[in-house]
Amino acid sequence: MRSKEEAHDYRYFPDPDLLPLEFDQAYVDALAKELPELPDDKKARLIASLGLSVYDASILVSEKPIADYFEKVAAGRDGKLAANWVINDLLGQLNKAGKDIENAPVSPEQLGAVIDLIRDGTISGKIAKDLFEIVWNEGGDPRQLVESRGMKQVTDTGAIEKAVDDVIAANPDKVEQARAKPSMAGWFVGQVMKATGGKANPQAVNDLVKAKLGIE
Repeated sequence: MRSKEEAHDYRYFPDPDLLPLEFDQAYVDALAKELPELPDDKKARLIASLGLSVYDASILVSEKPIADYFEKVAAGRDGKLAANWVINDLLGQLNKAGKDIENAPVSPEQLGAVIDLIRDGTISGKIAKDLFEIVWNEGGDPRQLVESRGMKQVTDTGAIEKAVDDVIAANPDKVEQARAKPSMAGWFVGQVMKATGGKANPQAVNDLVKAKLGIE
């Protein structure tokens, strides 16, 4: 078989059974006004208005239901944080479960509430992962679940300070290592978070650990 390289190789010609169609510009303009926002336009808007990466925006506009879900979650919230939760957590879970987004167990309103709880400091990112799993498996209002299950983040500096003191007192050898090598402070932070069930405010823990160890 020979290859075809030019249009004339395909022997294009008008179909004799079809009448030619002629559209005036007004008709074309009227059709254009009725078109919904197209994927490329939506992608460009998400990048420009929410600061999303090209990669993230491309995933979010790959299907209209995904784009619609994301825009509900992102409304009035941090677009990058919303994108991270929709792409990594929601779509990841849907993929594992073999479900499409239209049958997602977690609604945009529920996911938005989880994000709000992170942003206002009620829960930490780690607790949010656990909360997402509960909502996915059992449903419910995220705020009510946090209250009823005692999932609130510990922000009481007194309680956090006691946990830090206990970890430091139990590991004198690690204290000297951390003072010689400041990056070791992360080990203490991890131990305190473990001791508090992941409920302590991570930034408060980090600040207190460094202050107690006398490192920058």
